[in-house]
Amino acid sequence: MKKILILLNLLFITGVCYGKTEILWYGHSGFNIKTPSGKILLIDPWITNPANREGKKQLEELKNVDLILLTHAHGDHIGNTVEIAKKTNAKLVATFDLGKAMVNYAGFPEKQFGYETTGNLGGEISLLNGEVKVLFVPALHSSALETTGSPRGLIYGGNPGGFLITIKNGPTIYHTGDTDLFEDMKLIGELYKVDIMLVCIGDRFTMGPKRAALAVKYVKPKIVIPMHYGTFPVLTGTVDDFEKSLIEEKVTSILKKLKIGETIIFE
Repeated sequence: MKKILILLNLLFITGVCYGKTEILWYGHSGFNIKTPSGKILLIDPWITNPANREGKKQLEELKNVDLILLTHAHGDHIGNTVEIAKKTNAKLVATFDLGKAMVNYAGFPEKQFGYETTGNLGGEISLLNGEVKVLFVPALHSSALETTGSPRGLIYGGNPGGFLITIKNGPTIYHTGDTDLFEDMKLIGELYKVDIMLVCIGDRFTMGPKRAALAVKYVKPKIVIPMHYGTFPVLTGTVDDFEKSLIEEKVTSILKKLKIGETIIFE
């Protein structure tokens, strides 16, 4: 896996001293975050998505995971969650509704989800002995778990959302989940200093590049990383169009164009 050390790092950008935090993009909305102390957080881990040629290998090599964060119940975000949880004993961070749906209908291990790792929109939880804080934030989307067993169909999966993740001695990361632009994103930018924003740009099922650029303008992160594009032909939003829209909106955030399987190290 390719790694890039960002030497125009958060220390340079913010004047604040951080430890080393690694962020790997699996493609689509899936990320692997390694904290300064070595804890592993996965967000929407569809590792074997069709755009990730190394997905099966990466999944096999994944041995230690502490937390799996799910933004909503759609299959392209649940991805390999259950398999990873069974292999690593990772705990599920999700709304109570989504967590219970995962346990009752998707086979997620019951003992690995509970009140310790659940919350709801506007609530913040402290995890891993205070090393990580997770704020549940809204998203404009839908959330239903598709089942093939009994009952077969769509199961209620709670409200969709995103996460504002604050890492001790590390950055504050905003993962938008799947969403359209909404004006309350301004509150995130006003109430929190976001270091890294992981923003969907693919269009059709989420906001496209132009609306995503406005979202970045609202949040005012120091660094923005686009996601949820190019996995399927219908996701027509591109990084080039996103970059043009950022320029048109006079957004000053630094754009980082990750390749699938690429890791950025923030120090």
